[in-house]
Amino acid sequence: MIGAVPGAIPPLIGWAAARGRLDAGAWVLFLILFFWQMPHFLALAVLYRKDYARAGFRVLPVVDPDGASTGRQSVLYALALLVVSLLPAPLHMAGPLYFFGALALGGGFVYFGVRLAVSPENHARASGLFRYSLLYLPALCTLMALA
Repeated sequence: MIGAVPGAIPPLIGWAAARGRLDAGAWVLFLILFFWQMPHFLALAVLYRKDYARAGFRVLPVVDPDGASTGRQSVLYALALLVVSLLPAPLHMAGPLYFFGALALGGGFVYFGVRLAVSPENHARASGLFRYSLLYLPALCTLMALA
């Protein structure tokens, strides 16, 4: 979680440079990146759990033997991401096309998170969530730029 904060700071820097201030739009972009990183990383950590354990990294999938907490957290962060990703529309950062696209993309993220939560030891499901996360962010940003 600590690494998600610096990973989400670049939009704040860009927003401040372009607008000279940090307002709600900047923080929404920060939160989108912050919440996106969590299920993205958890899925990756499930895939490489043994490697993290051998290296002595106590990431959640290493210390969560049955994977239940990892799965739950993947879903909760995906749900938080879904909610936050809808905010650009009411903040007039994007229009209705973005809103409905973000809703569909966020629903997909939650779907893949739930699949992992139901079967947290399943590498194919962790891989599915990870691969979806790689598609999600550029798709969401493209929608925001177009809408």
